[in-house]
Amino acid sequence: MAPSAMSRGSEWTKSLSDAQPVPYWLDDPGKPHPEPALTGAETCDLLVVGGGYSGLWTALLAKERDPQRDVVLLEGREVGWAASGRNGGFCAASLTHGLGNGLTRWPDEIHRLEELGARNLDEIEKAVARYSLDCDFERTGEIDVATEAYQAWELRDWYEEMERAGLAEGVEFLDAEAVREQVDSPTFQAGLYDRRGVAMVNPAKLAWGLKRACVQLGVRVHEHTPALTLKPYGAGMAVRTPYGSVRARKVALGTNIFPNLVKRVRSYTVPVYDYALMTEPLSGEQLAAIGWKNRQGLGDSANQFHYFRLSADNRILWGGYDAVHHYGGRVRAEYDDRPETYAKLAEHFFTCFPQLEGVRFTHAWGGAIDTCSRFSAFFGTAHRGNVAYAAGYTGLGVGATRFGADVMLDLLDGETTERTSLEMVRKKPLPFPPEPFAWTGIALTKWSLARADAHGGRRNLWLRTMDRLGLGFDS
Repeated sequence: MAPSAMSRGSEWTKSLSDAQPVPYWLDDPGKPHPEPALTGAETCDLLVVGGGYSGLWTALLAKERDPQRDVVLLEGREVGWAASGRNGGFCAASLTHGLGNGLTRWPDEIHRLEELGARNLDEIEKAVARYSLDCDFERTGEIDVATEAYQAWELRDWYEEMERAGLAEGVEFLDAEAVREQVDSPTFQAGLYDRRGVAMVNPAKLAWGLKRACVQLGVRVHEHTPALTLKPYGAGMAVRTPYGSVRARKVALGTNIFPNLVKRVRSYTVPVYDYALMTEPLSGEQLAAIGWKNRQGLGDSANQFHYFRLSADNRILWGGYDAVHHYGGRVRAEYDDRPETYAKLAEHFFTCFPQLEGVRFTHAWGGAIDTCSRFSAFFGTAHRGNVAYAAGYTGLGVGATRFGADVMLDLLDGETTERTSLEMVRKKPLPFPPEPFAWTGIALTKWSLARADAHGGRRNLWLRTMDRLGLGFDS
C-alpha cells in the first residue's frame, strides 16, 4: 500500500476512535420511562403485539376508528428499541420499496399504490401535528444520486420512463452541476430529486411520541412483556406472557423480524443487518463546505448503496452499503456491532465528502431489518381471521407501517376496502428456502451485486435469473 493510502486509512480509523457502539437516536437523556410489565390476566378487544412503528400505529389507529375499543399493546423490551428506533429516519411515501420495485411487480395498480402512499405520508404529517409528536419531522424530500457515469445514464432513462408512465409529478432530474448545487460532493454526477415524497424524522422520538399518544387515547401499554404463545381461546385468542396472560377478541402482530407467533409466516422473512455512523455536529463552516442547504435525504444509486441525511443538530448520518445476513437467520445482539463495516463506511464517507476531513464520528451501530423476497410488506390472517400480521418492510417501514396498520385493522374487521383489494395485499412473496440454501443464495446475490457495481451495472447470470423469477434483488 502506498504511504498516502496508509495515512488516509489511519485517518479514517482515527475518526472512529470515540464512536460509541449505540444508536445515536436512542442515546437520549429525554428517553421516556418504560410502562410497567403485565402481571396477571387481562382481557381486551384488540391485542397488539410489538412496540415498534407497526404495533404503535395499529394501536393508535384502532382507537381513532373506535374510541371505545379496548386495546392492549405488548412490547418484549422497550418501545422503539429495535429497528424503529435505530433506522435512518427516512419516512417515505412509497409503499413498495421505491417506485421501480412497485412498477415491476404491480404495474396495473401502481398509480393507486402511489396515491395511497402519498395520502399515507400526508396522514403521518397530520398525526405529527395533531398529537404534537416532537420528532423533528421535516418534509425535505430525497435525492437519488449517481456516482458513476452509467448510473447517471440510468437515472436519466428512469426519469424519462417515469414521465411516460405519468409518475414523475414532483420529481426533477438534476445534472451534475444541478445536483452539486444542492449538495456538493465531487462524486455526484446526476440526481433525481423527489421534492415531496420523503420526510426526515428522528426515529426514536417518533416511536416515543406514538407511545405517548396511544396512552393518552387509553391504550394499555406494557413494556418488558414478551408474548410467548398464541392460541385460540373460545371465540378469540389467548397470549401467554412471563407474568400473566391476555385474552383478546382480535390480535394484530407487528413483530416483523422477530419470530412470528404464526409459525408458517416465519419462512417469508430473513434478518439482514444494516449499519450506520453518526458524525459530531458540523460547524457552519463545514456545512457551507458541502452546501447542504435544503436538508434533503440522500441515497446513491449503486446496488450496495449508502443513505445519508442531516439530523436536527446538523450531524450527518451515514449508513448502508454492507448488508449482512448470518447463517441460520438468527437475530443476536452481538451482530449489532461490526467494526470492519464501520471502517468501510468511514472510508466511503470521506471519499464522498473530502471537504470534511477531520470530522469525528460519535456513534456507530447496527441492527436487523426484516427482508422478504419482494422487498415490500406482505399481509395476512390466521386463526379464522382473529389474527392479522404485517411484515417484510425491508428497511422502508418508517412510513409504510402506518399503511400496514390500516391493512391489519381492515383484515381484522373483515372489510373489503381499497387497501385489502390490492394485489399487493392479497398475495404473498415467495418464501425463503431452508438453510443452507438461503444463506448460499443470499451470499451469491450479494457477491453478484458487488460485481455489478464494479462493472458498470452489468448484471450476471445469477442476477438475471433472480430478475426473471421476480425475486427483485436490486438493492
